[in-house]
Parts: sequence; C-alpha cells; structure tokens
Amino acid sequence: MLRILNVEAGYGPLRVLKGISLHVSPGEAVAVIGANGAGKTTLLKTIAGVLKARCGEIVFDKQNIRGRPAEQIVALGCSLVPEGRHVFGTLTVRENLLLGAFCRRHVDNSAIVHESLEQVYDLFGILKERSNQLAGTLSGGQQQMLAIGRALMSRPRLLMMDEPSLGVAPLVVQSIYQTILTLKRNGLTILLVEQNARAALAVADRGYVVETGQIVLQGPSQQLSDNPEVQRAYLGKEYRRIDE
Repeated sequence: MLRILNVEAGYGPLRVLKGISLHVSPGEAVAVIGANGAGKTTLLKTIAGVLKARCGEIVFDKQNIRGRPAEQIVALGCSLVPEGRHVFGTLTVRENLLLGAFCRRHVDNSAIVHESLEQVYDLFGILKERSNQLAGTLSGGQQQMLAIGRALMSRPRLLMMDEPSLGVAPLVVQSIYQTILTLKRNGLTILLVEQNARAALAVADRGYVVETGQIVLQGPSQQLSDNPEVQRAYLGKEYRRIDE
C-alpha cells in the first residue's frame, strides 16, 4: 500500500531523513520507533505532504504522491494524526470531527458523513457525550481521541499516527492502544510512530528502528522486542504484546 524509497527531507539546510526506505502492506500495523530527534515525525510529515521530500520515491496505492498537496493525499485515503493533537480548541468536538470529512465533501453525501461520525462515537463514547463541548476544554487524552477520530472521518485506508501516547495518562494510553488494536483487527492499515516502543511493538506486526534519519533495524515486532540492543535502548526488562 505504501512504499518509500531513498527519501531525503529536512528543514532548510538541516538534512533529517537520509535515504530512508520502508514499506507498509495492506492490513498491516507497522511501527517506527526511535529516540527523540531521530526523524520519525519528519518521516510522517513528508509522507503526508506537509513537508516536501528532497529526493526519493513515495508511492501510495500505486500512485506517486511525492510533491502532492496534503489535502490530495488525504483524499486518496492516507490520513495523519499529528504529534501534539492540534485540535481546534474554539470549535466543538462535533465540529472538529466534521472537519475531518472536509476532503471527502465532493464524493460523500451527508448520510455517509453521519455514518462515519457514528462510527467514531462508537469507538470513543466520551466524544459523543461531549460532542457540543469546546475541544480546548478536553483533557489531553480526550483530545488525542478527538485527533484520531478526526482522521478517521476521512475514511482512510492508511492511518498514520505520530506519538499517540505523548502527554497522555497511562490508563488512557492503554485505552488508546486498545482502540488501535481494534482498528487493526477491522482491517485498517496503520503506520505508527512512537518513542513508546513498548506500546508500539505490542500492537504492530513489524517495526523499523530509526536513528539519525536512517533505518538501522527492521523485522517482525517479536524479533525486534527480543533484540538485546532494542531491549536496552527502548524496552527495559519486561515486554508483553497487548494482544497476547
């Protein structure tokens, strides 16, 4: 579904991604783990069209999307849940969610948008309870649920998530990751970027380890979790998959 080959990107003279390559097959959940500053967020921004790749190939569903505007990439079925959530604080929960369907306004009728809204409310009941509440007054965990729900409103085939556990209470992190597992079981393809390697590998089929803008390790999640270097750097002593 997604293929990235020798992609380079950065900010001004700063070269962050240094010839990075990876792929995500339909129905997979793939984790990208690494330390802060490794280039994980830059990778997702580049795929999403927020940041332009300097070279390399980005192919989504057999279409070259390198250089396309972000809204076109969303319309093709590739949506990003950004780091830091970036909800519209002065709009209600419902208004934020409806904005997520904006790029589909020409192809979907109101009944389908309403169906998408109800599906998000089924996943996150608290959002339905607070549909008329201003998004800026939600807790950090609730805002993260809203950001995920907003991305799902575009009816993506590939959902990219950037640090969904960042700044969220541990109990809420567990709930969010159970939702990610539910989405995966429902057939949604997921590319998950995390510093929380334990949580990411617990739901992913495969993973990549990024250091200084390059892939240094890759393989099945269990293989990575058993790797002594990954354990030392990212996992600590105890590790257990969520779906075991």
